[in-house]
Amino acid sequence: DWLFPRVCFGCEMPRTGAEPAQFGPGTWLCRACEDELPRIDSAVCAVCGEPYDGALSHAFRCWNCQDREFDFEFAVSGYRARGLLRDLIHAFKYENRYETRGLLASLLRRALQDPRLAGEDLADWLLVPVPLHPLREMARGYNQCWEIALELSRATGIPAAQALRRTRRTHSQAGLGRASRLRNLRGAFALRPSQNVAGKCVLLIDDVLTTGSTCQEGARALRREGGAEKVVVI
Repeated sequence: DWLFPRVCFGCEMPRTGAEPAQFGPGTWLCRACEDELPRIDSAVCAVCGEPYDGALSHAFRCWNCQDREFDFEFAVSGYRARGLLRDLIHAFKYENRYETRGLLASLLRRALQDPRLAGEDLADWLLVPVPLHPLREMARGYNQCWEIALELSRATGIPAAQALRRTRRTHSQAGLGRASRLRNLRGAFALRPSQNVAGKCVLLIDDVLTTGSTCQEGARALRREGGAEKVVVI
């Protein structure tokens, strides 16, 4: 802190005198920027976690999930990928802002507070990142989902493993429509030969969820090829 005084990752104002939280957003953000993060506190789709305004008296499937079968139990997000959070994700993925991984991992931890995970002993689960193709990972220098998984593992004690691999290079999902996203990822993942996930419960990590096609293909490989008992997307 003496050589490189801490600044807020949002507004870049100095954090002089601020006491860092224990692996919470306050370690990296000032209170004002933390309060601006678009938390998901409203009603959500029971499958993909897409938030909707208003209240619901029963579980429902959104239009994106109504006509589809998934190999994951459900997906849960702590925040919307908007505003400051979207900027932080893009900085990590596309601008080599590697130092933001701790903040993003601390924000992902909020997804673990979902009531559907409350009765689980997550120490017995496995954190698995969505993989990048080796050429894309070489160009970027790291897989952002794996780095977030490592940080989350250090903070929670949940073990992490790179259990999946990309079998072919796909187009970026950004900018693709729903049908194109589903076609683009079909059959793009496989289990690594050295990994054993049979009978395990898996937390599959992705940085952003849109249609759920990426996570579905990862969950398909974990369940059908690897024999995982349960997959939950965070």
